Amino acid sequence: MLAVRKTTPAHGFSLDDVPEPEIRAADDVVVEVEAAGICGSDVHAYEWTGGYEWMAPLMPLTLGHEFSGRIVARGSDAGGLPLGQRVTVWPSSGCGRCASCRGGEPENCLNKKTIGLMKDGGFARRVVVPAAACFPVPVSIDAELAALTEPLCVGAQAVEVGDVRLGDTVVVLGPGTIGQAIALFARLAGASPVVVVGRNDGERLATVRRLGLIHTVDVAHDDLGLAVERLVGGKVDRVFEATGAGASIGDGLGLLRKGGVLVAAGIHARPAEIDLTSLVRGKLQIRGTHGARPATWKRVLKVLAESGEDFRPMISHRLPLEQAAEGFELARRKVASKVMLMPAGA
Repeated sequence: MLAVRKTTPAHGFSLDDVPEPEIRAADDVVVEVEAAGICGSDVHAYEWTGGYEWMAPLMPLTLGHEFSGRIVARGSDAGGLPLGQRVTVWPSSGCGRCASCRGGEPENCLNKKTIGLMKDGGFARRVVVPAAACFPVPVSIDAELAALTEPLCVGAQAVEVGDVRLGDTVVVLGPGTIGQAIALFARLAGASPVVVVGRNDGERLATVRRLGLIHTVDVAHDDLGLAVERLVGGKVDRVFEATGAGASIGDGLGLLRKGGVLVAAGIHARPAEIDLTSLVRGKLQIRGTHGARPATWKRVLKVLAESGEDFRPMISHRLPLEQAAEGFELARRKVASKVMLMPAGA
């Protein structure tokens, strides 16, 4: 079968013919992948961006951690998941043994090996995953919407970390998939207005507007502070950073009212400079968020089952696995929103 493989610590990937995976543990299942989204982390691995050097000793491995598919084989201790069940896969499920897992926080597992970044992932026709990492997908959710679950969970978790409440004013820095997810779940939490900001990001900001989020700013053509003040009427309650650009942290802090909260969700290759005096005197907070807890996955699947079509505009391209290189370039150049690879038959 074909697989998108990271084989060397350098720019690019390989599209290789690899053996079909086999179950090696009693609690494993084989998932036949129906849809798999290209994430910003995949693009960083493709470009070999700073901060991903830890992947080098794990190569070669198959990329892809946002995916859905159907169970086609199962181990003897794979729980109640029947063959044919459509699932979406939590890529960072816990080991079940460490202090975090025993304490009910498997999302903070000390021994986790992220599917698609630390071990073989979903950019292939089939992948082996722990049964415990699989969330059954309601029948009303199709494969491509199910494959959006992981990034939507990241966004929903960020909004929870930010403690967004009814009537809060929110700015989201970064119009990519995570930024879109944050904006959508902030709106669901009752925030208004929600402003999404990009730089030279016409295509993705257009996607944001198709999602019904009408307040957008492109800082290549507009001053950030003035634009936000014009749209909101002053400083804001919450800022979410989903760019991975260090300067955006300082920019975001400058938008907050006294006592406001900035939630950092982007992955940064370099340290960021922060004006701590302004932070202290403004009684501001910076909170970090990464991944999502199991309860968030269940909540997001419930939302998708009830209103999945509201999220479909996030998907801009659907390509066969053989065209993965095209998909990665679309994502890298920011001329796509979410690119879905369809591995069936590859």
